[in-house]
Amino acid sequence: MSKSADISTKKLIILAPNNWVKWVTQIPDLIADEILNSEFQWISRESDVLIRVESPQYGQFLVLNELQLRYKPEMPKRMRAYAGLAEEKYNLPTYPVLINILKTSNTEIPTRYESNIAGIAAYQDYRVINLWEVDANIAFEQPVPSLLPFVPILQGGEDESKIREALRLLQADEQLNQLETVLAFFATFVIDSALVKQIMRWDMTVLRESPWYQEILREGEIRGEQRGEQRGKREQTLANLQMTLEMKFGNEGLQLMSQINQIADLDSLTAIFRGAIASETIEDLQNLITQVYNQSA
Repeated sequence: MSKSADISTKKLIILAPNNWVKWVTQIPDLIADEILNSEFQWISRESDVLIRVESPQYGQFLVLNELQLRYKPEMPKRMRAYAGLAEEKYNLPTYPVLINILKTSNTEIPTRYESNIAGIAAYQDYRVINLWEVDANIAFEQPVPSLLPFVPILQGGEDESKIREALRLLQADEQLNQLETVLAFFATFVIDSALVKQIMRWDMTVLRESPWYQEILREGEIRGEQRGEQRGKREQTLANLQMTLEMKFGNEGLQLMSQINQIADLDSLTAIFRGAIASETIEDLQNLITQVYNQSA
């Protein structure tokens, strides 16, 4: 499954790296030196953002930021692997941080990987930040501008006045104003889509023209092209669809995948993917799926 939502979060961290690393580590005198290449030859994907930092107290070290749309049980093992690979590649100690964007359940999320085989133990501590537990005021008061597009899903951020203030700050900054679509997207999780339209003062179909949406769509196309087969493109589109349905509608959205999986035509699946991004209600999306399914049958 692709990590489509992470495309914009990478850009967000890079926009204000000093404020970001101070916030995720809670080390106030930390300075971000450089955004490093986080691709490791031994694994097939990138850690989200790897930043070399410096502190008078701790010297140089790495802050490894792993952002997850929703927490997955394999994350402790992954955090151990990324921390070790980062230290090996750059010969610096690593401070790993796992940031979970959307809440999945009330199950406590572990902050350590550990294993023990025949008395040989392995441990990896890492910091966990669950955005739904973060006070929305932090985005405005510290400030942490990278958190502004996430305001609707932060604690207390569902308030209309806070969403409007986040939008005002995004629109006033040349580096951040293109990210209002990300704010709009997360706002649809907590307030009515009609109110989102009113706040944003544009039709929600603008999401289809946004760089964020287009980049998600293009990522799926590129991965399909790299496989060199139409079947690969279909699988990636289905993966993007499943992620989008889970993000917007939760388990109720995922239940639609059984009908979607029966559609073989790539253009039809792409139309449903676009509809999933722009749909205001799950009923709207269900009607679109039924219409597309009947046309392709």
